[in-house]
Amino acid sequence: MSEFPMFALSEEHQAIREAVRALCDAKVAPYAADVDEHARYPQEAADALLAADFHAPHVPEQYGGAGADALATVIVIEEVARACASSSLIPAVNKLGSLPVQLAGSEELKQQYLGALAAGRGGFSYCLSEPDAGSDAAGMKTRAVRDGDSYVLNGVKRWITNAGVSEYYTVMAVTDPEKRSKGISAFVVEKADQGVTFGAPEKKLGIKGSPTREVYLDNVRIPADRMIGAEGTGFETAMRTLDHTRVTIAAQAVGIAQGALDYALGYAQERKQFGRSIADFQGLQFLLADMGMKVEAARQMTYAAAGKSERGDKDLTFFGASAKCFASDVAMQVTTDAVQVLGGYGFTRDYPVERMMRDAKITQIYEGTNQVQRIVIGRQLLAGVQSQI
Repeated sequence: MSEFPMFALSEEHQAIREAVRALCDAKVAPYAADVDEHARYPQEAADALLAADFHAPHVPEQYGGAGADALATVIVIEEVARACASSSLIPAVNKLGSLPVQLAGSEELKQQYLGALAAGRGGFSYCLSEPDAGSDAAGMKTRAVRDGDSYVLNGVKRWITNAGVSEYYTVMAVTDPEKRSKGISAFVVEKADQGVTFGAPEKKLGIKGSPTREVYLDNVRIPADRMIGAEGTGFETAMRTLDHTRVTIAAQAVGIAQGALDYALGYAQERKQFGRSIADFQGLQFLLADMGMKVEAARQMTYAAAGKSERGDKDLTFFGASAKCFASDVAMQVTTDAVQVLGGYGFTRDYPVERMMRDAKITQIYEGTNQVQRIVIGRQLLAGVQSQI
């Protein structure tokens, strides 16, 4: 009989969950409502995560990082999102922004920028989308023109998470307009580079504590050795990155949903109507049961995808897209149901489920809308790229 892996977290992964949850209960959750209310950066969370080395856990040990595997990174993001979705974008976007360097960058770039990220000298953002290039990312217009030992970048990037806060940016730009996606290259741009400026923060439905701004590149001259990988490989690197980081968005969605379920369970047991706890009513129990089943299904799919990410399995694209799509749909449904459990109270900002419902929505949109995920999933299925676990 062949050996079959049992689906259980290791003691190390369980310990990571406990450590992050304790940290978030003490230093993240107490500020979540204020961060949302005032649309301010969650500095308390940023400081706490950095002090505990959870701000960018994915960075390998050889570059000064914690060396967390994909599953451990997912657990960190999930637990932070359970307390505050905006704060969970710190470890999530640090991975998104720096993973192109980790996947395709030169050893010199890895030493310099992964080392800086691990040491807390600045966060990392990811610049792919543009005003006219969202789902059609290959239609971008930002240009990078070679000039001696430098490249000069011009263009606008939109929807950039943590823009203005991060010190480092992975920027995708066109180096050969004739080749469409094969003519896109990736670069590391620094906030301090001359010609880099930022637009006003977007006024958003949710994740208000994570600044989303345009990044303007006006004749930004950078050394040619800041190119990530070979010229023309940027779009491929961008897509490989998303295969891995869609799993982190799934984790964020699971965390948001779990936070809403936890609050709804506590409320249902305390709230009394008709002389007894509303948790005693079968209608509420059915609603809570569906919420619990969906959250756990999303979690297991996300953890399976994290395993695929860590191993670099050939069906990662299918699993990453599936986990992101399913978990984010679950987060939207579960947070909506949590508001329903609280009734009129759930509709007010005095209770956290209203915030969680607003925060959940973005997980269905960024890093590829769920409609795009379904296109990706369908193509993977038709190509026969799906394992039988």
